[in-house]
Formats: sequence, structure tokens, C-alpha cells
Amino acid sequence: MSDIVKSEGQGGLIGLLHSSHGGLTIPQPFEKDIFLFDTHVAGTTHIEGIEELEPQLKIDEKLSFFREPDNPYDKQAIVIKTEHGVKIGYVPQADNIIFARLMDAGKLLFGRISKKDKKGKWVKINIKVFLHE
Repeated sequence: MSDIVKSEGQGGLIGLLHSSHGGLTIPQPFEKDIFLFDTHVAGTTHIEGIEELEPQLKIDEKLSFFREPDNPYDKQAIVIKTEHGVKIGYVPQADNIIFARLMDAGKLLFGRISKKDKKGKWVKINIKVFLHE
């Protein structure tokens, strides 16, 4: 047997794949979330029922981003939704050009709520934007 592929007790590749309990351990791919930017959710005043939704939004809650290239007002539009699929607004147009390009290239971006304020019917939601690699 070659020096690289040896039986479990002898080290080598086979030894690396087997745990100390005799089972096979498959190496997991390297993943991490990279913080990119602080911003806020734009357009909350146009979301019907945002006042009722606001108490359910929790600090550090994960938010999903979806591209909306057919948006008539912004070709780089990125919709922001809760984990339950409820739309809460958009990434601000001033911030979305690079994020839209990353998403169009197949990168996974998401947000996390960092702060929220309710002033009358207006809800301000601050978020942190992350790249999942």
C-alpha cells in the first residue's frame, strides 16, 4: 500500500478520514459569514402592516435578500424579507450597486437586524449586511 493511503491505524489519508471511534469523518467545507456594511431598510413606510409586524422583528434576526431586477424604479433593487418570507423593504438604492453585482454573480448576501425604532407609523430598521462564503 502506498505511504499516502494506509490503513486506519497507520495514519495517512485513510487514518485522517476515520475518527478515533472507528467511524468515517467527512471533512466539511469551509464556510463563514463576512460582515460588509451597516445600513437601514428603505421603504418601510410603503409596507402595509409594518406597524403590526415591528414587535415581531427581533434584534439579530436573519433577513433574506432577493434581487428584483425588473423593479421599474431601480434595476439594482434588493428586496429584504424576514425568515418567514414577509417583505419589510429594500436595501437603500445608494448602497445596493455593489451588493446587486455580488448577488448577480451568485454570491449569497443576507442581513441581520442591529437596531429598530418606531416613531408613530414610521419604523426604522438598521441592519448589518453579510456575505456568506
